[in-house]
Formats: sequence, structure tokens, C-alpha cells
Amino acid sequence: METLQQLRQYISERIEALQYPAAMGGLKAQAAYALGAGGKHLRPVLTVATCMALGGSREQALNQALGVEIFHNFTLVHDDVMDKSDTRRGKPTVWAKWDETAAILSGDAMLTLANMYVGHDAGTRLERVLDVFNTAAMEVYAGQELDMQFEERLDVTTSEYLHMILLKTAALIRCACALGVVMADGDDDTLEAMKAYAVGIGMAFQLRDDYLDTYGDAATFGKPIGGDILNDKKTWFLTSVLESDEADNIKSVIADKSLAPEAKIAAVKEIYDRLELPRKCSKLVEQYTKMAVMALDDTPMSDEDKLFFKEIAESLKTRAI
Repeated sequence: METLQQLRQYISERIEALQYPAAMGGLKAQAAYALGAGGKHLRPVLTVATCMALGGSREQALNQALGVEIFHNFTLVHDDVMDKSDTRRGKPTVWAKWDETAAILSGDAMLTLANMYVGHDAGTRLERVLDVFNTAAMEVYAGQELDMQFEERLDVTTSEYLHMILLKTAALIRCACALGVVMADGDDDTLEAMKAYAVGIGMAFQLRDDYLDTYGDAATFGKPIGGDILNDKKTWFLTSVLESDEADNIKSVIADKSLAPEAKIAAVKEIYDRLELPRKCSKLVEQYTKMAVMALDDTPMSDEDKLFFKEIAESLKTRAI
């Protein structure tokens, strides 16, 4: 197995060398901008690494890996429009740099491009590949719909929230690993094990993201701290408060439109701290990470390759990856 850095570099080079269909016209500029905006390429790395760990080559699953990465970035382009987010990875989002129409249309083009890559060179595995990918895509859409519906509610439970992030975030990571198994002709037991691994790291990843949005550092997080609080975003933190004795207090803070941004962030964080939510969130992240690592024992990977995936899980727990 190559190192994580080597696989990242490999994926980055292939993304830079992407051939965009001439039919995309001017939409190529927005798509190339979105795909070149940085990111750690976690999903495509997982696809090629899974394939390699099960006896295949990185090239064997490359098109599927690129398809997953293009799809992921398509979702971000559209998500930024819906959330009106003007910054991602420290740069202006597509709609902020151009306009909403350009973001929507270039996102549509990226979705089509993702489908083209996912099915390319799949051979006899095509039916399984498309089933895995299309199922994940539908789950992501369903998760995004729930996320948007939650914006209108102040009674969202933590159970509902965890189900939403399973669909919106973990499902595509699960897809990335599953495609690696399929392209390596792995058996069903290995497929289920890698799906469990992916769900574990996917859930841990999103919960850690919730934590960092409130308690992180803007320079390393890539976007302003406190955005979720200012937008009344339903996160694990907010839904936990809504199920607690502090529910009325946080509803009062949300309803007070006279609060300055800094004051609102401070008031909400004070409630989070009283409930010890930072510690509880970190514990939950640890539990999901442990679940992911344990799933690797049900795969035929070598100990060396299992260590590769364990290190990814541990790195995601702290967002060091």
C-alpha cells in the first residue's frame, strides 16, 4: 500500500488532468474551480486504497474514485447555494464568485460528469457499481432535504439529526469504500465490513465538524467559527440542547434578533458548556471511530493495510487528515 500522501497526490494529479466534455461549454470554468478548490480527497483515496488492499490496483478503481469526488463537489456547489454560504475552504464559493445560475448549472454538469466516470471501465461490474453509486446519491439527496427541513423546526431530535448525517455525509463515504470493494471483486462479507468502517468514520467526521464549527480555529477550519450558531443550524450540539432542560433558554437566544453575532455565539456556547456538550461530542466521535476500526477485523486485508485504514480513522477523529 502506498502512503496516504502518495495517494492524495495521485488523486490530485488525476483531478488536474480531468478531460471535460466540450459540450460543457463555459460551465467547465466553474467545475474546474470547484474541483480545484482544495480539499483532502478523502473519498477517492478510500476508493483506490480499498481496491488496492483487496488485491486490485489503484488504476482499477480510478474512474470510480474520480466519479465519487466529482459527485461530492457537485453536492457542495449546490449546498452552498441552498445555505447561502459564500466561503468554502477559505475561498469564495461558486455562486459567490459567479452567480447562483452558474452554480446550479455547473453543479448539474458535474453530476452528469460524475456518472460518466463512475461507470467508465467498470466492465462486468457495471451493474453493481451503478447500484452502489445511485443508491448513495439518492441517500445524499434525501439527507440534504432533511437538513433543509430542519431549518424550519425547533423540535429536531438528536436521533433525527444522526439519521440525517448518516444520509448526507456518511452515505457517500460508504459508497467510496464499497466501490473499491466491488472493483476489486471483493465478497459480500468484505463489502459489509467496509461499509461499516465507512459509516463509522463518516459519522465521526461530521460530528467533529460540528465541534470545530463552534470550538475550532478559523485558520485551520477553513471558514469562520460560529457559523452554525449564527444560522441556527441544527447540529448535534443544538439538537442535544433542544432535548434538555436548557431548551427554553436556547430558544430565547435564537428568538432574540437584537443580539450581536459575537454575543449570540457566546450565549449559545455558554449553554453548550453547561451541558458539557464538547466532552460528550468527543466521546461520541470516539465511539464511532472505534466501531470503524473494529469493522476492519472482518476483512481479509493484511495487517499493514488495516493499519493504513486505522490511521485514517484516528486522523479523522481529530480532523488531522
